[in-house]
Amino acid sequence: MTVRKAWVVAFAAVGAGLSFVMLLVVGVYVVAGNLANGVGKGSVGLAKGAVPAAYQSLVQKWGNLCSAINPALLAAQLYQESGFNPNAKSPAKAEGIAQFIPGTWATHGVDGDGDGDRDVWDPNDAIPSAASYDCKLASYVKDAPGNQTENMLAAYNAGAYAVVKYGGVPPYKETQNYVKTITSLEKSFAAPVTRVDPSKQAAAAIYYAQKKLGTPYLWGGNGTADQGGRFDCSGLTKAAYESVGVTLPRVANDQYNAGPHPKRDELLPGDLVFFSDDLTDSRAIRHVGIYVGGGYMIDAPRTGAVIRFDPIDTPDYFGATRVTEDGAKALPTTV
Repeated sequence: MTVRKAWVVAFAAVGAGLSFVMLLVVGVYVVAGNLANGVGKGSVGLAKGAVPAAYQSLVQKWGNLCSAINPALLAAQLYQESGFNPNAKSPAKAEGIAQFIPGTWATHGVDGDGDGDRDVWDPNDAIPSAASYDCKLASYVKDAPGNQTENMLAAYNAGAYAVVKYGGVPPYKETQNYVKTITSLEKSFAAPVTRVDPSKQAAAAIYYAQKKLGTPYLWGGNGTADQGGRFDCSGLTKAAYESVGVTLPRVANDQYNAGPHPKRDELLPGDLVFFSDDLTDSRAIRHVGIYVGGGYMIDAPRTGAVIRFDPIDTPDYFGATRVTEDGAKALPTTV
């Protein structure tokens, strides 16, 4: 029996009352191939709530400072560096939301808010400085062949000299990975202009999750034997996608950045759906489920409940993510 057939058969077993959900899921995957053609790659606008509201206008403004960057790319860098934490400090003494080391800040920090000082801990200075530094690097490598944004990112990681020397992204694995990481993350911070590609792993992820229907909730649960096979919300979604070879972060607010963000009327089965008490900030997300169609998800709701079908159209619905392999791989292990 194929994975898809097994998924459909098992889905039907949940009862006639939800048979309409199965029909919607099957219908979506019948047309999925058609959706995969002509899909937009997204715009430089920011996805809803992906950047905390306190920084959104800064990122939108300074992300347009030069042609080598855009707001989504700048957001991806800030998220990768600090998770939008203005108080972040690394073991290497990188500081602030943009993680400048003191020497680089001394040379490239700018007074973004015009208050007379350059404060690495103030996002009003650090975010403009990150954009300014990107654009300065882009100017250093402007004559190198290839994509100017990728060359800029390579210069950020390996230095402008290496980009000039090799005529583009140098053959350093670390640098190549960095370029791919940021450009992949960029897609999760951009607001798509049209439908995004259906997930190749979605059906099997749903199949995994629906086999867990009726399992009691456990806060912090990962489904391990010592936990009695129990899950919490993000433990279930992580395990479901891990079953098809896609590794997601452990917590829901980081899972939101594992791919592009379809609109409510563009949801497909397998999309992750998120919920929050603050609809302006993805870092405040507190719950996640797997969309199955018909306005329903499979989720592990709370202590005392079991994994079940729940409606998604509630006041705390935040948005959705269409998980991609590259998007998941790009996510930092800690932010």
